[in-house]
Amino acid sequence: MTRITRLNLDVLKPHHPDLLELGRQLASQGKLRVKLVVKEMDERTETLQIEVTGPDIDFDRLKIAISEFGASLHSIDEVEVEHTPETPD
Repeated sequence: MTRITRLNLDVLKPHHPDLLELGRQLASQGKLRVKLVVKEMDERTETLQIEVTGPDIDFDRLKIAISEFGASLHSIDEVEVEHTPETPD
């Protein structure tokens, strides 16, 4: 079985809702830990570096949550993937 265990994302979001709400929204997409860092800010938007870690990250679910929040994913900057061979029963 192959699982994504860490993602580092570049995301652009409006100032409102705030970082706390986005962090909660993303963390609720699974058993995830989310770290958000503001890299740039202008009058209307914030550019964020978002690190998501967890035992099995559902990337498609995260993309939907980011979009529903009014933010946009610019790039995936880092990925960690883990493969565990399945054992026969």
